[in-house]
Amino acid sequence: MTAENRPPIFLYTDGASSGNPGPGGYGIVLKCAGHVKEMSGGFAYTTNNRMELLAVIIGLEAIKWKNADITVISDSSYVVKAVKEGWVFDWEKKGFAKAKNPDLWMRFLKIYRQHRVRFQWIKGHAGHPENERCDTLAVAAGAGAVASGKTLPEDTGYLANL
Repeated sequence: MTAENRPPIFLYTDGASSGNPGPGGYGIVLKCAGHVKEMSGGFAYTTNNRMELLAVIIGLEAIKWKNADITVISDSSYVVKAVKEGWVFDWEKKGFAKAKNPDLWMRFLKIYRQHRVRFQWIKGHAGHPENERCDTLAVAAGAGAVASGKTLPEDTGYLANL
């Protein structure tokens, strides 16, 4: 199957944290040609924006095709605007100086550039089935991370930049 005749992929994402920073998680629903895959993960100490962005990254990294046609549907203004309004590309040009979450944005750009990605913002907690499912996954993953004490390896020092 060539890139031209592959079906489109829809990547629904959400991030959550209880406290900001605090325990948090991400939830992902991937849909393609009638197939559905769900993923989630949680961390004992993180921020909502990190989880929103990590959800997109993990979802994109899970796609095995190169140059896939992907629509990311997210309720995160932070993530959607950073891409659609070009903030992330400006941060990159400036070496991510003063940008929050530079470790994740660099990781995002690496995978983002391997595909054809569009972003669509939706209102959160508005009854959108996939968004509600992502939220459920994210909240549960964050709650589960509290007991484990799991943190992102990149977390070292990022809280100083909040």
